[in-house]
Amino acid sequence: MKKTLINQIQMEMSGVLNNAQRQKLCKVLEHCFFNLDIVALDSQALNHGKDNVTLKEEFLSAKQVEGCSERSVNYYSSTLDNLIKSLVKPFNQIETEDLRVYLSEYQKKNNASKQTIDNIRRILSSFFTWLEDEDYILKSPVRRIHKIKTMKQVKETYSDEALERLRDNCKTIRDLALIDILASTGMRVGELVKLNRADVDFANRECVVLGKGSKERIVYFDARTKLHLQNYLNSRKDENEALFVSLLEPHNRLEIAGVEIMLRKLGRSLEINKVHPHKFRRTLATRAIDKGMPIEQVQKLLGHQKIDTTMEYAIVDQQNVKNSHKKYLS
Repeated sequence: MKKTLINQIQMEMSGVLNNAQRQKLCKVLEHCFFNLDIVALDSQALNHGKDNVTLKEEFLSAKQVEGCSERSVNYYSSTLDNLIKSLVKPFNQIETEDLRVYLSEYQKKNNASKQTIDNIRRILSSFFTWLEDEDYILKSPVRRIHKIKTMKQVKETYSDEALERLRDNCKTIRDLALIDILASTGMRVGELVKLNRADVDFANRECVVLGKGSKERIVYFDARTKLHLQNYLNSRKDENEALFVSLLEPHNRLEIAGVEIMLRKLGRSLEINKVHPHKFRRTLATRAIDKGMPIEQVQKLLGHQKIDTTMEYAIVDQQNVKNSHKKYLS
Protein backbone atom coordinates (compact mmCIF):
# COMPACT_ATOMS: atom_id res chain seq x y z
CA MET A 1 0.00 0.00 0.00
CA LYS A 2 2.90 2.36 0.77
CA LYS A 3 4.41 1.74 -2.65
CA THR A 4 1.06 2.39 -4.33
CA LEU A 5 0.63 5.66 -2.44
CA ILE A 6 4.16 6.81 -3.27
CA ASN A 7 3.64 5.96 -6.94
CA GLN A 8 0.37 7.88 -6.98
CA ILE A 9 1.99 10.96 -5.41
CA GLN A 10 4.78 10.78 -7.97
CA MET A 11 2.26 10.52 -10.80
CA GLU A 12 0.37 13.57 -9.50
CA MET A 13 3.64 15.56 -9.38
CA SER A 14 4.93 14.35 -12.74
CA GLY A 15 3.77 17.50 -14.50
CA VAL A 16 5.82 19.86 -12.32
CA LEU A 17 8.92 17.81 -11.44
CA ASN A 18 11.74 16.50 -13.62
CA ASN A 19 13.12 12.94 -13.27
CA ALA A 20 15.80 13.87 -10.75
CA GLN A 21 13.30 15.72 -8.59
CA ARG A 22 10.85 12.82 -8.75
CA GLN A 23 13.54 10.38 -7.65
CA LYS A 24 14.41 12.67 -4.72
CA LEU A 25 10.72 12.93 -3.81
CA CYS A 26 10.45 9.13 -3.87
CA LYS A 27 13.33 8.75 -1.41
CA VAL A 28 11.89 11.42 0.90
CA LEU A 29 8.48 9.74 0.91
CA GLU A 30 9.96 6.30 1.56
CA HIS A 31 11.88 7.76 4.52
CA CYS A 32 8.85 9.58 5.93
CA PHE A 33 6.54 6.57 5.58
CA PHE A 34 9.07 4.03 6.89
CA ASN A 35 7.63 3.71 10.40
CA LEU A 36 4.01 4.32 9.41
CA ASP A 37 1.27 1.77 8.85
CA ILE A 38 -0.91 2.79 5.92
CA VAL A 39 -4.28 1.10 5.61
CA ALA A 40 -6.57 1.54 2.60
CA LEU A 41 -10.03 2.87 3.36
CA ASP A 42 -13.02 0.95 2.15
CA SER A 43 -13.25 1.46 -1.60
CA GLN A 44 -16.95 2.32 -1.53
CA ALA A 45 -16.29 4.99 1.09
CA LEU A 46 -13.74 6.59 -1.25
CA ASN A 47 -16.29 6.49 -4.04
CA HIS A 48 -18.99 8.14 -1.91
CA GLY A 49 -20.49 4.72 -1.16
CA LYS A 50 -20.81 3.75 -4.84
CA ASP A 51 -19.49 0.52 -6.32
CA ASN A 52 -18.11 0.03 -9.84
CA VAL A 53 -21.44 -0.98 -11.37
CA THR A 54 -23.21 2.08 -9.92
CA LEU A 55 -20.51 4.40 -11.27
CA LYS A 56 -20.74 2.75 -14.67
CA GLU A 57 -24.51 3.28 -14.77
CA GLU A 58 -24.13 6.94 -13.78
CA PHE A 59 -21.61 7.41 -16.60
CA LEU A 60 -23.96 5.80 -19.13
CA SER A 61 -26.79 8.07 -17.96
CA ALA A 62 -24.52 11.08 -18.48
CA LYS A 63 -23.76 9.89 -22.03
CA GLN A 64 -27.47 9.51 -22.79
CA VAL A 65 -28.11 13.05 -21.57
CA GLU A 66 -25.31 14.26 -23.88
CA GLY A 67 -27.20 12.74 -26.80
CA CYS A 68 -25.24 9.56 -27.48
CA SER A 69 -27.09 6.99 -29.55
CA GLU A 70 -28.41 3.80 -28.01
CA ARG A 71 -25.86 1.80 -30.00
CA SER A 72 -22.97 3.91 -28.62
CA VAL A 73 -24.25 3.63 -25.05
CA ASN A 74 -24.50 -0.16 -25.41
CA TYR A 75 -20.92 -0.26 -26.73
CA TYR A 76 -19.73 1.80 -23.75
CA SER A 77 -21.60 -0.52 -21.40
CA SER A 78 -20.18 -3.78 -22.79
CA THR A 79 -16.64 -2.34 -22.84
CA LEU A 80 -16.83 -1.28 -19.19
CA ASP A 81 -18.47 -4.58 -18.19
CA ASN A 82 -15.46 -6.43 -19.65
CA LEU A 83 -13.12 -4.18 -17.68
CA ILE A 84 -15.02 -4.75 -14.42
CA LYS A 85 -14.90 -8.54 -14.91
CA SER A 86 -11.21 -8.59 -15.81
CA LEU A 87 -9.88 -6.12 -13.22
CA VAL A 88 -11.42 -7.04 -9.88
CA LYS A 89 -10.51 -3.66 -8.42
CA PRO A 90 -12.41 -0.52 -7.44
CA PHE A 91 -12.06 2.15 -10.11
CA ASN A 92 -10.20 4.47 -7.76
CA GLN A 93 -7.46 1.86 -7.31
CA ILE A 94 -6.89 1.10 -10.99
CA GLU A 95 -3.51 2.34 -12.22
CA THR A 96 -2.09 3.03 -15.66
CA GLU A 97 -0.13 -0.22 -15.72
CA ASP A 98 -3.30 -2.20 -14.92
CA LEU A 99 -4.95 -0.79 -18.02
CA ARG A 100 -1.89 -1.34 -20.22
CA VAL A 101 -1.80 -5.00 -19.21
CA TYR A 102 -5.57 -5.27 -19.71
CA LEU A 103 -5.42 -3.86 -23.25
CA SER A 104 -2.45 -6.07 -24.14
CA GLU A 105 -4.12 -9.24 -22.86
CA TYR A 106 -7.42 -8.32 -24.52
CA GLN A 107 -5.67 -7.95 -27.86
CA LYS A 108 -3.94 -11.33 -27.54
CA LYS A 109 -6.99 -13.19 -26.25
CA ASN A 110 -9.41 -11.83 -28.87
CA ASN A 111 -6.93 -11.37 -31.71
CA ALA A 112 -8.25 -7.81 -31.85
CA SER A 113 -7.06 -5.22 -34.35
CA LYS A 114 -5.20 -2.09 -33.31
CA GLN A 115 -8.27 -0.06 -34.26
CA THR A 116 -10.43 -2.09 -31.85
CA ILE A 117 -7.92 -1.62 -29.03
CA ASP A 118 -7.76 2.11 -29.68
CA ASN A 119 -11.57 2.28 -29.60
CA ILE A 120 -11.49 0.61 -26.18
CA ARG A 121 -8.77 3.04 -25.06
CA ARG A 122 -10.94 6.00 -26.11
CA ILE A 123 -13.92 4.68 -24.15
CA LEU A 124 -11.79 4.09 -21.06
CA SER A 125 -10.33 7.59 -21.43
CA SER A 126 -13.81 9.09 -21.62
CA PHE A 127 -14.97 7.11 -18.58
CA PHE A 128 -12.00 7.81 -16.30
CA THR A 129 -11.98 11.49 -17.31
CA TRP A 130 -15.63 11.59 -16.25
CA LEU A 131 -14.71 9.96 -12.92
CA GLU A 132 -12.03 12.62 -12.46
CA ASP A 133 -14.40 15.46 -13.35
CA GLU A 134 -16.97 14.09 -10.89
CA ASP A 135 -14.29 13.87 -8.13
CA TYR A 136 -14.50 10.09 -7.80
CA ILE A 137 -10.78 9.77 -8.60
CA LEU A 138 -7.85 12.18 -8.37
CA LYS A 139 -6.44 11.64 -11.85
CA SER A 140 -7.36 9.51 -14.85
CA PRO A 141 -4.96 6.57 -15.26
CA VAL A 142 -5.58 6.66 -19.03
CA ARG A 143 -3.81 10.01 -19.47
CA ARG A 144 -0.45 8.33 -20.00
CA ILE A 145 -1.82 5.78 -22.49
CA HIS A 146 -1.42 7.44 -25.86
CA LYS A 147 -3.42 6.96 -29.03
CA ILE A 148 -2.60 3.64 -30.67
CA LYS A 149 -1.21 4.03 -34.16
CA THR A 150 -3.31 2.21 -36.71
CA MET A 151 -2.68 1.53 -40.36
CA LYS A 152 -4.83 3.70 -42.61
CA GLN A 153 -6.81 1.55 -45.00
CA VAL A 154 -8.19 2.86 -48.27
CA LYS A 155 -11.84 1.91 -47.98
CA GLU A 156 -13.82 1.04 -51.07
CA THR A 157 -16.47 3.17 -52.72
CA TYR A 158 -19.07 2.19 -55.32
CA SER A 159 -18.17 2.67 -58.96
CA ASP A 160 -20.72 4.20 -61.33
CA GLU A 161 -21.19 0.79 -62.88
CA ALA A 162 -21.77 -0.91 -59.53
CA LEU A 163 -24.41 1.66 -58.55
CA GLU A 164 -26.28 1.19 -61.83
CA ARG A 165 -26.17 -2.59 -61.49
CA LEU A 166 -27.59 -2.35 -57.97
CA ARG A 167 -30.41 -0.11 -59.22
CA ASP A 168 -31.18 -2.25 -62.28
CA ASN A 169 -31.42 -5.45 -60.25
CA CYS A 170 -33.64 -4.26 -57.38
CA LYS A 171 -36.51 -6.70 -56.88
CA THR A 172 -38.98 -4.09 -55.56
CA ILE A 173 -39.67 -0.39 -56.07
CA ARG A 174 -39.06 0.04 -52.33
CA ASP A 175 -35.50 -1.24 -52.63
CA LEU A 176 -34.87 0.99 -55.65
CA ALA A 177 -36.09 4.07 -53.78
CA LEU A 178 -34.04 3.07 -50.73
CA ILE A 179 -30.80 2.72 -52.73
CA ASP A 180 -31.45 6.01 -54.52
CA ILE A 181 -31.99 7.99 -51.32
CA LEU A 182 -28.88 6.51 -49.67
CA ALA A 183 -26.78 7.26 -52.74
CA SER A 184 -28.01 10.82 -53.32
CA THR A 185 -28.19 12.09 -49.70
CA GLY A 186 -25.31 10.28 -48.00
CA MET A 187 -27.40 9.93 -44.84
CA ARG A 188 -26.63 7.31 -42.20
CA VAL A 189 -28.71 4.15 -42.23
CA GLY A 190 -29.82 4.97 -38.68
CA GLU A 191 -31.13 8.29 -39.95
CA LEU A 192 -32.88 6.62 -42.88
CA VAL A 193 -34.95 4.21 -40.79
CA LYS A 194 -36.15 7.04 -38.52
CA LEU A 195 -37.58 9.06 -41.41
CA ASN A 196 -41.32 9.56 -41.73
CA ARG A 197 -43.29 10.46 -44.82
CA ALA A 198 -43.93 13.93 -43.40
CA ASP A 199 -40.17 14.59 -43.19
CA VAL A 200 -39.81 14.62 -46.99
CA ASP A 201 -40.23 17.86 -48.93
CA PHE A 202 -40.70 16.73 -52.55
CA ALA A 203 -41.08 20.28 -53.88
CA ASN A 204 -37.57 21.24 -52.73
CA ARG A 205 -36.15 17.70 -52.96
CA GLU A 206 -34.94 17.68 -49.36
CA CYS A 207 -35.70 16.07 -46.02
CA VAL A 208 -34.84 16.66 -42.38
CA VAL A 209 -32.95 13.85 -40.64
CA LEU A 210 -32.18 13.34 -36.96
CA GLY A 211 -28.44 12.67 -36.70
CA LYS A 212 -26.02 11.82 -33.93
CA GLY A 213 -26.49 13.76 -30.73
CA SER A 214 -30.16 14.30 -31.68
CA LYS A 215 -29.12 17.07 -34.08
CA GLU A 216 -31.33 17.82 -37.05
CA ARG A 217 -29.95 18.67 -40.48
CA ILE A 218 -31.26 18.96 -44.02
CA VAL A 219 -30.15 16.54 -46.72
CA TYR A 220 -30.89 16.76 -50.42
CA PHE A 221 -31.83 14.23 -53.10
CA ASP A 222 -31.89 14.25 -56.89
CA ALA A 223 -34.77 14.11 -59.38
CA ARG A 224 -34.43 10.36 -59.97
CA THR A 225 -34.74 9.71 -56.23
CA LYS A 226 -37.83 11.94 -56.09
CA LEU A 227 -39.60 9.97 -58.83
CA HIS A 228 -38.73 6.54 -57.43
CA LEU A 229 -39.66 7.57 -53.90
CA GLN A 230 -43.03 8.94 -55.04
CA ASN A 231 -43.70 5.73 -57.00
CA TYR A 232 -42.97 3.67 -53.91
CA LEU A 233 -45.17 5.76 -51.60
CA ASN A 234 -48.04 5.78 -54.11
CA SER A 235 -47.91 1.97 -54.26
CA ARG A 236 -48.31 1.51 -50.52
CA LYS A 237 -51.66 0.60 -48.96
CA ASP A 238 -50.62 0.76 -45.30
CA GLU A 239 -51.12 3.68 -42.92
CA ASN A 240 -47.69 3.55 -41.30
CA GLU A 241 -46.09 7.01 -40.99
CA ALA A 242 -42.61 5.56 -41.62
CA LEU A 243 -40.98 6.40 -44.94
CA PHE A 244 -39.78 2.81 -45.42
CA VAL A 245 -41.61 -0.26 -44.13
CA SER A 246 -41.20 -4.02 -44.35
CA LEU A 247 -42.59 -5.79 -47.39
CA LEU A 248 -44.71 -8.20 -45.35
CA GLU A 249 -47.75 -7.39 -43.25
CA PRO A 250 -48.27 -5.68 -40.89
CA HIS A 251 -45.69 -3.48 -42.72
CA ASN A 252 -43.76 -2.30 -39.68
CA ARG A 253 -41.10 0.38 -39.86
CA LEU A 254 -38.01 -0.96 -41.62
CA GLU A 255 -35.08 -1.49 -39.24
CA ILE A 256 -31.33 -1.16 -39.78
CA ALA A 257 -30.88 -4.93 -39.93
CA GLY A 258 -33.53 -5.17 -42.67
CA VAL A 259 -31.68 -2.63 -44.83
CA GLU A 260 -28.33 -4.35 -44.29
CA ILE A 261 -29.68 -7.82 -45.11
CA MET A 262 -31.38 -6.61 -48.30
CA LEU A 263 -28.23 -4.89 -49.57
CA ARG A 264 -25.98 -7.79 -48.62
CA LYS A 265 -28.15 -10.29 -50.52
CA LEU A 266 -28.33 -8.02 -53.56
CA GLY A 267 -24.57 -7.52 -53.55
CA ARG A 268 -23.85 -11.23 -53.32
CA SER A 269 -26.22 -12.03 -56.18
CA LEU A 270 -24.35 -9.53 -58.38
CA GLU A 271 -20.90 -10.44 -57.02
CA ILE A 272 -20.28 -6.84 -55.94
CA ASN A 273 -17.83 -6.65 -53.06
CA LYS A 274 -18.96 -5.34 -49.64
CA VAL A 275 -22.39 -3.90 -50.33
CA HIS A 276 -23.59 -2.13 -47.18
CA PRO A 277 -25.36 1.17 -46.33
CA HIS A 278 -22.33 3.10 -45.10
CA LYS A 279 -20.53 2.60 -48.40
CA PHE A 280 -23.08 4.91 -50.11
CA ARG A 281 -22.16 7.64 -47.61
CA ARG A 282 -18.45 7.24 -48.24
CA THR A 283 -19.02 7.24 -52.01
CA LEU A 284 -20.98 10.50 -51.86
CA ALA A 285 -18.28 12.24 -49.78
CA THR A 286 -15.50 11.04 -52.07
CA ARG A 287 -17.22 12.16 -55.26
CA ALA A 288 -18.24 15.51 -53.80
CA ILE A 289 -14.63 16.38 -52.97
CA ASP A 290 -13.32 14.95 -56.23
CA LYS A 291 -15.69 17.30 -58.09
CA GLY A 292 -14.52 20.34 -56.13
CA MET A 293 -17.16 20.68 -53.39
CA PRO A 294 -15.58 22.59 -50.45
CA ILE A 295 -14.75 20.27 -47.56
CA GLU A 296 -16.72 22.50 -45.14
CA GLN A 297 -19.88 21.97 -47.17
CA VAL A 298 -19.29 18.21 -47.33
CA GLN A 299 -18.89 18.27 -43.55
CA LYS A 300 -22.26 20.01 -43.17
CA LEU A 301 -23.89 17.66 -45.65
CA LEU A 302 -22.73 14.60 -43.72
CA GLY A 303 -23.42 16.10 -40.28
CA HIS A 304 -19.90 15.75 -38.89
CA GLN A 305 -18.83 17.77 -35.87
CA LYS A 306 -15.14 17.62 -36.79
CA ILE A 307 -13.75 18.19 -40.25
CA ASP A 308 -11.12 15.47 -39.62
CA THR A 309 -13.95 12.93 -39.65
CA THR A 310 -15.07 14.19 -43.05
CA MET A 311 -11.53 13.86 -44.40
CA GLU A 312 -11.49 10.19 -43.37
CA TYR A 313 -14.55 9.59 -45.55
CA ALA A 314 -13.24 11.55 -48.50
CA ILE A 315 -10.81 9.34 -50.36
CA VAL A 316 -9.41 11.15 -53.37
CA ASP A 317 -9.82 9.03 -56.48
CA GLN A 318 -6.44 7.64 -57.59
CA GLN A 319 -7.17 8.35 -61.26
CA ASN A 320 -7.71 12.02 -60.40
CA VAL A 321 -4.34 12.07 -58.66
CA LYS A 322 -2.74 10.59 -61.79
CA ASN A 323 -4.43 13.15 -64.04
CA SER A 324 -3.35 16.02 -61.79
CA HIS A 325 0.23 14.74 -61.82
CA LYS A 326 0.21 14.77 -65.62
CA LYS A 327 -1.34 18.25 -65.68
CA TYR A 328 0.85 19.99 -63.13
CA LEU A 329 4.09 17.98 -62.82
CA SER A 330 4.78 16.06 -66.02
